[in-house]
Amino acid sequence: MPRRTKIVATLGPATDEKHVLDDMIKAGMDVVRVNFSHGDPEDHIKQAENVRNRSRAFGHQVGVFADLQGPKIRIGRFGNGKIMLNKDDHLILDAGLDIGAGTQERVGLSYKGLTDDVNRGDTLLLDDGRLVLWVEDVSGTEVQCRVVVGGELSNNKGINRQGGGLSAVAITDKDRSDIEVAAKMDADYVAVSFPRSADDIHLARELLQQAGGHGGIVAKIERAEALDALEEIIEAADVVMIARGNLGVEIGDAELPAVQKRIIKIARAHDRVVITATQMMQSMIESPIPTRAEVFDVANAVIDGTDAVMLSAETAIGKYPARVIEAMDRICAGAERQRSRLATERRMHMRFQRADEAIAKATMYTANSLGVKAIAALTESGATPLWMSRISSGIPIYAMTRHVETRRKVTLYRGVYPVSFDVTSTIHAEINREAIDELMRRGAVRNGDLVIITKGDLMGVHGGTNTMKIIQVGEHEVIDG
Repeated sequence: MPRRTKIVATLGPATDEKHVLDDMIKAGMDVVRVNFSHGDPEDHIKQAENVRNRSRAFGHQVGVFADLQGPKIRIGRFGNGKIMLNKDDHLILDAGLDIGAGTQERVGLSYKGLTDDVNRGDTLLLDDGRLVLWVEDVSGTEVQCRVVVGGELSNNKGINRQGGGLSAVAITDKDRSDIEVAAKMDADYVAVSFPRSADDIHLARELLQQAGGHGGIVAKIERAEALDALEEIIEAADVVMIARGNLGVEIGDAELPAVQKRIIKIARAHDRVVITATQMMQSMIESPIPTRAEVFDVANAVIDGTDAVMLSAETAIGKYPARVIEAMDRICAGAERQRSRLATERRMHMRFQRADEAIAKATMYTANSLGVKAIAALTESGATPLWMSRISSGIPIYAMTRHVETRRKVTLYRGVYPVSFDVTSTIHAEINREAIDELMRRGAVRNGDLVIITKGDLMGVHGGTNTMKIIQVGEHEVIDG
């Protein structure tokens, strides 16, 4: 049984060498994340080209996910690169100070609107919550703070306000330019950092389409206020990412596990894809094996129903990029064998809006009850296999399509595998046989197995799936409906 949960791996200095990228593809990487917070447009375009060229050489489809930087809510730089803060020390965050003129007493800000967003009594969290500041006063360009939890503070560390509330726009001028780069590199997905509402997602989609891009939009849930608009953000997006770093800092680590489970549940209920991200295998930046806590973290996300798990620094700057993918592959596969994720979710209360959606859901109910070994979804856009993948099952779904864009898109869908299959060059009466032959070549089925094929009467038409056939491999059709 192939692994169902997808693995997203971030590119970076550790993955630049050709043999490393090859090893990552062979280890089971499904999607690459190109982080627009680092590098320049030429680098990003070259990274996407390299991934597609190497994955093509291995016959393994890999999607490309462009991650926009979003607003830079960070301190500036220190003359010596870092300072040490002790409890009860004072530090001024000064929007009027030159960005590179930080001292022991004050430091500049990349986000000049901080003075409008905070008040006396607020708590500010720096460097992913490692340092805690209490706001004593706000005056002019200065946010005057007292250190509650000290430590080393180095250049360009991020700032969060406990409880959220920073008003920086989600899509910056840099993001607007980077969306054009994402369109040029034909990114399969573009991620919006720090969205506060569905409007941020709609704007990103509009800008991407204006630039000629066709990728899906990922909403990164990392602001506390995004939780207040969670359902509308999920509805507006194609994919939701649980960005546990910033989100955990803003809402508190104790709240994060329940919120993660809630987001996964809502995303699946709305037929959206969900990625669980941040520090999943953090120790493997330096270590060749994960901690037991990391094993449980990844496994729990899989058991909860996440479509994908993501690696960030573990592959971007880590010592063992391919080995961490192998470890994640092994953990995901083990978690997927648990019966709790194989049982179907009976959405009997739902009403279908489209015929292809009804066929997709009916297929999964039937497959789970009949002992079907594989599902062949002949698709143009990938919508039918997406709907299928929202119903929990251990049955592999093969998205058979002539469109490379669709094959790349489904690399993120749980339990869905892309197959190049051109229905327009096949005689209609022979399509079923050729689909079965393709599954047999892949070792997915053998004689006597039951297979479900979904397709449309008018082949090659978007949204045209209206037929489900149950076929026994090597014999006549046993059910035709």
